[in-house]
Amino acid sequence: MSIRGTRYVPTWADVIEDHAATDATARKLIAQLGACEASALAFCRLLERWARGDARPATAGARQAALRRAADRTETALAGLERPLERYLLELEPPDAEGSSWYGAPGAAELLDWEPVLSRAGVRVSHVRVAQAYLELAVLIRALEGLADRARAEASIDGASLWAGLFDLRENLLGRAVTDLRALAA
Repeated sequence: MSIRGTRYVPTWADVIEDHAATDATARKLIAQLGACEASALAFCRLLERWARGDARPATAGARQAALRRAADRTETALAGLERPLERYLLELEPPDAEGSSWYGAPGAAELLDWEPVLSRAGVRVSHVRVAQAYLELAVLIRALEGLADRARAEASIDGASLWAGLFDLRENLLGRAVTDLRALAA
């Protein structure tokens, strides 16, 4: 669709909306997934800057506080995802669970040892919790990008596969990731 020389580029939100049983359910899930995506990106980018040697903020105490704030924002967004995602999955649930998840396993780039990075940054938190949270959030970001790529390529995704992928994300994000982020924010 073209509007005055510009072309509409579909997103992951369009895929969610296309398969929704009701507009209200789609709007709530899209808004909360958007908040999760934004906070996950901020959390991951903060850590990635430190891994590159960019020690912003300038002091170890400020870096510690920045990580806590990023973890808290992300945990809050993920906690708010539970209800709209549960409702969407309930409405979308296919009669047969034959769909397959539409995103891949973590790549080598997501499997990092954060202990030396955190030590160099002067941030004293569990590097295991950071690694687990980073991994789950990177998978979320990549999964949403994958849905957007499919929408842009006009490759359809069936409801059963969308359900399976969102179910997998829910199981990973709303369990271990929320717990790890809550501990990092404390």
